[in-house]
Parts: sequence; structure tokens; C-alpha cells
Amino acid sequence: MWMERGLSQNTLDSYRSDLLAFSRWLAGQGLALPAVAREDIERYLACKLQSGASARSCARLLSSLRSFYRYLLRENRLEQDPTLEIDSPRLGRPLPKTLSEEDVEQLLGAPDLQDPIGLRDKAMLELLYACGLRVSELVSLQLSQLNLNQGVIRIMGKGSKERLVPMGEEARDWLLRYLDESRPELAGGAQGDGVFLSRRREVMTRQAFWYRIKHYASQAAIRTALSPHTLRHAFATHLINHGADLRVVQLLLGHSDLSTTQIYTHVARARLQDLHAEHHPRG
Repeated sequence: MWMERGLSQNTLDSYRSDLLAFSRWLAGQGLALPAVAREDIERYLACKLQSGASARSCARLLSSLRSFYRYLLRENRLEQDPTLEIDSPRLGRPLPKTLSEEDVEQLLGAPDLQDPIGLRDKAMLELLYACGLRVSELVSLQLSQLNLNQGVIRIMGKGSKERLVPMGEEARDWLLRYLDESRPELAGGAQGDGVFLSRRREVMTRQAFWYRIKHYASQAAIRTALSPHTLRHAFATHLINHGADLRVVQLLLGHSDLSTTQIYTHVARARLQDLHAEHHPRG
């Protein structure tokens, strides 16, 4: 089916190898090549990425599958192409800047807990790191989005897509302490649903919180260049370093497709390479 496209023998061999590997994986799932859904192919790509396959090899794999299923479609052996709505992995994206776990601990320990603003910032940093939120999602949080009994936050992300994110015990405890001790003082009796308030009794802005992050990074002597998403990147990278499933990380971050999340597998791998080069006698 591929000879008519004038492909090289090496490419044909690669396509054949991709299909055989996919067929074997499907057999283990009780499925066969012609009878798969888009979700099956996405799960397979997720498994390949999780096992260390590069974005380029996954893009080639998807190209093999596209060709195969389009062939079946032309031959009227299939009613719908399961690869139709699957995005190819993005190639050549720069690795996001992130922090080591030690750097994160230093950053989280920087705020002055005797000051209402410091306690507020402590709760914000803990929540940002524990939930992998975008800074815009953090500063716009409303009290109605918090479920403190269940320990989850309801986030309305990009494209008005809603997701529930667990906050973890540590972040939940700091948030409760802030709500009990600091927020009433910062609110000064004013009514409002915003979670994180400034001294002017207004909701924190994204720019103001970014200034606070840089301030605490300087206090903690963190030399890594930061961005507003640094703790979000650290959240995802550290989860994957500790064995989290890529699909779970995708859901927690609110990414619409897996190719956006896959960059963190490369960040984790790059970190391992740096550690090896630094500590191994033949690194």
C-alpha cells in the first residue's frame, strides 16, 4: 500500500515495524488493528512516551498509523479513520525552565509567616506547586471554587474547560491557616469571594504575585531563571520523576492533548542526564 507513494525501503521497514509493534500491543489489550478507536491509539502513544520514546519517533509512529488507516478507508474496509483527530507530537519545543525539589523547598520556606502577607504568599506558593495551577488560575480563585472537606479545587481553565484538582494535605493546611488568620485581616470586613487579597482588600493581580515570586526567589538565593509558570513546570516534572502517569499529569494540568504534556518527559530525562554528568565518575 505504501509502494505507490515512492517511499524508501528504510521508511517502509520502519512503517512495517511500527505496525507490528502496535499490533502486538493491541493483542495484549484484546484488540486488533482494524477495530480500534482514537482512545486506543492515544493510550498507545502515551505508553510509548512514558517508556521514553522521543516526540520524533512518536510522530513517525502516528504517520505510519495514519497511512495504514487511510488505506483501509480507501479500500472500504473501515468506516472512520481513528487517527483523524489525533494531534502529532510537537517537535523542537524548548524545554521549560523548572526547579529542583530542593529549590522548591527553599522557595516555599522563604515567606515570613508572622506577617499576614507572608502567610498569604506561603499559602499561594504551596497551592501553586501542589496543584500545578497557572498563575492566572491561582489569583482568580474564588471561595466558591474550594472544597476544603474533600481537599479539591474546581478550576475553570483555558477554553472554559473545568477540572477538579486535589490540593494535598500540606497545601490544604496552609490554605486553611491563611483563611482563618490572614484573610479576615486583609479583607477588613469587606465582602467578596476572592481567595487571595492584597492590603488594599482587592484580589491579587498576576503581575503582583509574579513580583512576589521573584522576591522570594532572591531571598532563597535561587539562581535558576524563573517564569510565572516555573512552579507549574516543577509540579509536572516532579510528578513524572516520581512515576506519575502522563495521562494523569495531563488531566491535572488541564492540557487538551497529550502532546502538550509530553514535554515534561523530556525535562525529566534532561534532569537525569545532568545528574549523571555531575555525579558519575565517567559522566
